[in-house]
Order: sequence, then structure tokens, then C-alpha cells
Amino acid sequence: MKNQKILRMTQLGILIAIIIVIAFTGLGYIRTGGLEISLITVPVAIGAMVMGPGAGAVLGLAFGITSFLQCVFGLSAFGAQLLGINAFLTFLVCVPTRAAVGWLAGLIFKAIAKIDKTRTVGYFVTGLCTALLNTLLFMGVLLLCFWNTDYIQSLNVGGVNVFAFAVTFVGLNGALEMPACCVLGGAVAKALSKAKINRVEQV
Repeated sequence: MKNQKILRMTQLGILIAIIIVIAFTGLGYIRTGGLEISLITVPVAIGAMVMGPGAGAVLGLAFGITSFLQCVFGLSAFGAQLLGINAFLTFLVCVPTRAAVGWLAGLIFKAIAKIDKTRTVGYFVTGLCTALLNTLLFMGVLLLCFWNTDYIQSLNVGGVNVFAFAVTFVGLNGALEMPACCVLGGAVAKALSKAKINRVEQV
């Protein structure tokens, strides 16, 4: 039991370290003309599937904090603009949303695992859902907090409604994030879970 707790803490620590490293080396983001396409959802999804909703929430929190610090340090031009408008609302957009993503990803995987005992489908569906949730929650809270600001309205060149703006603004981002998280997150989580089961059986 003690060894399992140590293993769990080690795995969680490694995934948090990966999130921090890829967040601040630029490996975790693909910069576009609009928002950043984030690959940090991949370790969040992996942790949520391998260790459960609680670990997913912790990893999502780590993701959110690094995202907010990107705004503070000016590493994200878009985030820096939001921070200049309202720091507290920017924190809400970045941090609680990502913690919720990790927690919900863990719950989704557990729910699918009850139906699909092999869990194969669950790994890839959860990976896909993690990226989708990240896009939906981030964009939803962003528009709720900043839709009426001059900055966001200046990006709304066509003067479209809020829904059309959201689809246009994150369409490419979501289209790239979801397959990446689905394939990478699903494959790695499946491999780690299999290795974990084999280790338990050997013990």
C-alpha cells in the first residue's frame, strides 16, 4: 500500500514536471494568429485516466497556473492583453477551467470503463474529450468574462454573434488539439495502465 502511494506521487510529480517544462520551453504550445494550440492537455488526460479524477484535477490546476503565468510574464500576447484588462478574470479563464478539465476527464474515463471493460475505447475517447473540454470551458469563460471588452470586439472583425465568433476563433485550434490529445494521450495512457497492471500482477 505504501509502495502504491509512493508510485502514485512519483507519477503525479513527473507529469507536473512535464507540464511545467513544456509550458515554459514553448513545446506545449503551437502559436497561431489567434489563440495558442495547447498540447498540455495530453499529460492532463494521461494522468486523469491512469490515476483518476483527483489527479486529473491537480494536473489541470498545474496546467492552469502555468497558463496564467504565461500571461503574467508576457509569454502569451493574447493572455497579456487579457491580464491588462482584468487580472482576476484572466485568472478565472486560465486556472479553474483547466482544473475542471482534468477532473471531468477522469470522470469520463471512469464512466466509459464501466461499460467497456477493456478500456481501449475509453482511452481514446477521453483523450478527445479532454481537448474538447479545454476548448469549450476556456472559450466559454473567456467570452463570459471578456466578450464586451474593446479588445475582444476588435478581434470580431465581421461583427458576428458570440457563438459564431467562438466557432471561428477556436475552430482551427480545436481541430488540431483534439486529434493530438486523442492519439497521444490515449496511446500513452493505455501503455502506462498496462504496465501498471503487469507490475501489480508480478507483485
